Amino acid sequence: MSVISPDLVRLDADLGGTTTEVITALAGVVHAAGRASSPQLLADAALAREAQNPTGVPGRVAIPHCRSAAVEVPTLAFARLSRPVDFGGPDGDAELVFLIAAPEGGGKAHLKILSKLARALVRGDFLERLRAATTEEEIVTAVEEVVGDIPQTTPPATTPATTPAEKPAEKPRTRLVAVTACPTGIAHTYMAADALAQTAAAREDVELHVETQGSSSTEALDPDLIRDADAVIFATDVGVRDRERFAGKPVIESSVKRAINEPSVMLDEAVAASRNPEARRVSGTASASTEKQTELSWPRRIQQAVMTGVSYMIPFVAAGGLLLALGFLVGGYDMANGWQAIALQHSLTNLPGNEVLVDGATVAFDRSGLALYLGAVLFATGQMAMGFIVAALSGYTAYALAGRPGIAPGFVGGAISVLIGAGFIGGLVTGILAGLVAWWIASWKVPRILTSLMPVVIIPLLTSLIVGLTMFLLLGRPLEGIMTGLTDWLSSMSGSSAVVLGVILGLMMCFDLGGPVNKAAYLFATAGLSTGDEASMQIMAAVMAAGMVPPIALSVATILRRSLFTPAEQENGKSAWLLGLSFISEGAIPFAAADPFRVIPSMMVGGAVTGATAMALGVGSRAPHGGVFVLFAIDPWWGFLLAILAGTVVSAATVIALKQFWPTKAVAAATVDA
Repeated sequence: MSVISPDLVRLDADLGGTTTEVITALAGVVHAAGRASSPQLLADAALAREAQNPTGVPGRVAIPHCRSAAVEVPTLAFARLSRPVDFGGPDGDAELVFLIAAPEGGGKAHLKILSKLARALVRGDFLERLRAATTEEEIVTAVEEVVGDIPQTTPPATTPATTPAEKPAEKPRTRLVAVTACPTGIAHTYMAADALAQTAAAREDVELHVETQGSSSTEALDPDLIRDADAVIFATDVGVRDRERFAGKPVIESSVKRAINEPSVMLDEAVAASRNPEARRVSGTASASTEKQTELSWPRRIQQAVMTGVSYMIPFVAAGGLLLALGFLVGGYDMANGWQAIALQHSLTNLPGNEVLVDGATVAFDRSGLALYLGAVLFATGQMAMGFIVAALSGYTAYALAGRPGIAPGFVGGAISVLIGAGFIGGLVTGILAGLVAWWIASWKVPRILTSLMPVVIIPLLTSLIVGLTMFLLLGRPLEGIMTGLTDWLSSMSGSSAVVLGVILGLMMCFDLGGPVNKAAYLFATAGLSTGDEASMQIMAAVMAAGMVPPIALSVATILRRSLFTPAEQENGKSAWLLGLSFISEGAIPFAAADPFRVIPSMMVGGAVTGATAMALGVGSRAPHGGVFVLFAIDPWWGFLLAILAGTVVSAATVIALKQFWPTKAVAAATVDA
């Protein structure tokens, strides 16, 4: 069955003056043609998608689209409007409207056909045929010619080939890669890709390769193309899958519609970013894998999933921890003895005094009034945020393995881990378990009637049941014992054992600068921060101080021995110190990526010195992030600064010595040229 037929076409029709009226009318056309079981369900789905992002595109065209259970076969309804309607297009009200209706769980081949139509809409000749048609059959013929073949992957945008005799002297090109993705992955994804690719093809200064993350498929970019790219463009309305592949690359990000409307501007911005050492870059580990997901082993996939869980957990830790620190700053440290009673029993019109009734007993506080109350409110908000860290770790680890069906079971498993006292170790276990179980259940072959229930009911229900029973009946008590033993060990640390732990944590923080090892050390530090015990705060201080050393040390080194660094590194050094002071270890990634064998060992030595010094001086931090900007939450603050200074001196001296006696080829070449 063709996706379009004459009875799905309306020429020079007045379907109303609003998007709602036009979409509703076209849904009725689809229903009248026997392609939809319910026009209202189809219209509701299309209007819900329209509410996310208007579907007007250049050429005074609109392409409202959706998936709906009311549709059984892919269908296109077309209207050429006698009264144009505003669909949010960049060049005026839409005259041509396609309603693209896809069945829920529709086959990939059908979605590819729909995607090819979306690509054709950026071609002027196709739009001209639609406007000039005098019969419904002409519209059907024009559309069928476009969607008759399954589309191939987006070809790399290159300039047209010329014969050897005609070929001009090649000019240096900026190598770009791009990712496009929209919420439904049917139309805008491919239109944005083609707009960028066609614009790049007309230029001589760029070479562009595009990855479309659509519903029909994702043709991942070749790892070599990503590695060699000078910059990356993300034109997406949803998250970029496997974003870590692009770690360290200069990035330009926008919505899908901007890539459709302003492709040339985005290419110009990407070219400029590739030449700007201070351009924003894709965060993540510099050694992130660029392998295709299908080629990853399960251990590697689990490792990536855990890192995803940690990355989603960190905002809870950062926000919650800083709110706790602010609560102490405003309300005083003794406020922690009664924060819940203060926050719940009092208000702005009923401020607490120096004495507050806490659990039936009167407790005296150093502060009173507004300061004590606001401090308790900040502290309470921070506690609520910190209460989610294990659940977030578990939920998003499961999400990385199984997609959205894994989120709910992962969060449930994390909550169970907190309840039984298994802590972050339990969260890691339940996240991996929930993800694997959800992935396994999703692979089941089920009757078609159950397909739509699988991701929203069956998979979350069965996975939550399996994870819950496993934790309560099998793994809960052993994991609780491990967590209790770890907590007791940390609490008993003193003297040389604490210094050794500081050395280990310092080495880990500086090994991969934001990668898995760095994140493991940070997770270890933040896991016990909400308890407020002295050992946990000392570990947090050692980890934060060590993580600050690499960017600061490299910035100092570029100032002291400028000639040992490339021009790009010299530019990076101008801003790296600020990143270091803010506890953003990734500020050292450009240096480590360019010269790992000299930079990374140098940073690890300094990190070890800092970690050991902080632990030896008994430095504690109530804040999980912020660097020197949270000195109010660090005690003693001078010990924290002294530890950073010691590590910075050691790292800077070491990297200068290694580069002096073992210079890189790039620096040597630059020296000769000079």
